[in-house]
Amino acid sequence: MTNDLLLILPQIVVLLTAIGSLVAEMMGSARGSLWTLVIGMVAASGVAVSKLGTVTTAFSNTFRVDYLSLWAVIMLCLTILLIAVMARSELKDTYREGTVYSLLIFSTLGALLLAGAGDIMFIVLGILIGTLAGTALIAYAKTDRATEGAFKYYIYGSVTSAVMLFGLTFWVGATGTTYLSALHDPGLGSAAAIFGFGALLVGIGYAGSLVPFHFWTPDAFEGAPVSIAAYLSVVPKVGAVFGLAQVARELPAEVLNWPLVVAAVAVLSMTFGNVVALWQDNVIRLLAYSTVAQAGYFIIGVVGIQQGGLAVNALVVFGIAYAVMNTGAFVVTQSCGPRLRDFNGLGKRHPAMAVGMTIFLLSLVGVPPLAGFAGKFLLFGTAIGSGYTWLAVAAIINSVISLAVYLRIIIPMFFSEPEEAPAAVKPGIRFVWITTFILTIGVGLGLQWFLV
Repeated sequence: MTNDLLLILPQIVVLLTAIGSLVAEMMGSARGSLWTLVIGMVAASGVAVSKLGTVTTAFSNTFRVDYLSLWAVIMLCLTILLIAVMARSELKDTYREGTVYSLLIFSTLGALLLAGAGDIMFIVLGILIGTLAGTALIAYAKTDRATEGAFKYYIYGSVTSAVMLFGLTFWVGATGTTYLSALHDPGLGSAAAIFGFGALLVGIGYAGSLVPFHFWTPDAFEGAPVSIAAYLSVVPKVGAVFGLAQVARELPAEVLNWPLVVAAVAVLSMTFGNVVALWQDNVIRLLAYSTVAQAGYFIIGVVGIQQGGLAVNALVVFGIAYAVMNTGAFVVTQSCGPRLRDFNGLGKRHPAMAVGMTIFLLSLVGVPPLAGFAGKFLLFGTAIGSGYTWLAVAAIINSVISLAVYLRIIIPMFFSEPEEAPAAVKPGIRFVWITTFILTIGVGLGLQWFLV
């Protein structure tokens, strides 16, 4: 028992941090809640770093301590730290501000359970925790748009979770256990494999904003505070994709050609997200559809997860790249405003921030030598190495389409006149965009450091 607890120490630190943050809020100290988050997230990341290289399981093979689950702790805890700073800049002195910080940590815990799942129940528990915390965070603003977004998020989550639970019972019934490792059981017939995997995709697709389970995304992003939209774009998505990868490691492709199904969902998500984003005038909605497209790129790594280390590297590197560049894009949007015209003349008002936003958007496209290029390069290599060259070609075509999407923001920043006088940039926002700017460049240049 002691050894198992030590193995999951990063997750325990996150849980204790969430409780401590909530207690600080109950005592009326929003600042204390924030500092608890900062200390706890840094501590959890440090413990995870110390365990890198460990490959084992805890609690009778129900939870996996490996490259995916440990890197999930590092990237998500540090991302939540940045998002909490964004939230402080946006929600300071609002009613129950500290509750936001506590919910952010609880939702991160849900994503971490998904990322290390070795048992079906951890998949279910991770999605449920994320759904409940996310609903409260979206509704925090108490506006009509926030209420609508929260209702859609909750209803979609309830329905997809119910479908997922029902479908996964076929796996449990066929194998007699909830262990993911039991999916190699010869008793798992094609019918049970199809129903179970289809239901799993419904639940994972909802959490990761994959087509056709993405419909809550634009309204929830638009209604929520910008900092919460940034959280929704990163934390649930990383947890969902890593959770899908943990399942895909065990599911025999001979019983069900699941890589082809995942590849088809990837193409649908990339294409739909990029094309619909072309027509958006609200930057938050544009970035929401962008996250749908990025989710399509992300799951390319799942297609080749049984082929070796390249797929794992691709998932981790793209996850880190996506977290920093997407958070950067949202923090600049938080500073400028949600409308496209709010970016007019940003290059004259705040030249450094305009350059930063350009770097974030070009990284999302996959322009070298930025972080997004490093992630996509490995993802495309994974697709080709797994015999899915057509998937890599489709992803490259969609990257070209995405350039047209992001140029709708970049061009007005430098070639339009500002509509208003420059506004002061809050210290918290400046800290976040500078940090993400450095990491977006650094991850691309330091790719080799992340490879196993």
